[in-house]
Amino acid sequence: MPTYDYECQTCGHLFEAKQSMKDPHLTDCPQQDCAGPVKRKIGAGAGFIFKGTGFYITDYRSDSYKAAKKKDSESSSAAASTSTAASTSSSTPSAPPPKTGTAA
Repeated sequence: MPTYDYECQTCGHLFEAKQSMKDPHLTDCPQQDCAGPVKRKIGAGAGFIFKGTGFYITDYRSDSYKAAKKKDSESSSAAASTSTAASTSSSTPSAPPPKTGTAA
């Protein structure tokens, strides 16, 4: 059953009412000592949530996006392998670790 927002035109009271879509609109304010007319407000509506597995943003990618992503990943992996080879061949030996303990 949908929830509708109402606002009193006399006192400004805001309230919600759960009504069937077939029910008539409310006309009177439910506040005590106020019987002013009410106006149904336009609500933002409720969002819906996918629950469970299988709802991923990547499930519905276009073929052109998939091809560009594959091309990009191939070029980045090739660049990474060449930079790794260059860094291992040009590494300089490091100094030996300092000795621990006391001298006798």
